[in-house]
Amino acid sequence: MSNGEFLEVSATIHAPLDQVWEKWTQAEHVVNWNFAHESWYCPKAEVDFSVGGSSVYRMEARDGSFGFDLKATFLAIEVLSFIASELEDGRKVEVKFIAGENAVLLQQRFQPETENTLALQQQGWQAILNQFKSYCE
Repeated sequence: MSNGEFLEVSATIHAPLDQVWEKWTQAEHVVNWNFAHESWYCPKAEVDFSVGGSSVYRMEARDGSFGFDLKATFLAIEVLSFIASELEDGRKVEVKFIAGENAVLLQQRFQPETENTLALQQQGWQAILNQFKSYCE
């Protein structure tokens, strides 16, 4: 559990806001980008995209050595603009979608866990966001 501090990652995505939003929120898209490195993948995603609804993303090493479910509950949704959720361990995650002229700035804030260094967590979350950017563009 975090002490309330947040780490932030961001990416400028050169794609229309509605497409970025759809690819972030729909399970059939999540499985295509939700991993930090090509040695991992997301074989399954389930999303009940509503306030009080939940998501479950299965994360697995391609070699079968490790896997886990990342579960969250949606706390707030402002269509095309903001999503707040809480991971099953109580940590909060916030995502902002800021539309620009020809791109979307996606900012993601998250409360870190205590097992890994802050730098490692920031790098991992940024790597996933970079995968998302590549998938959208």
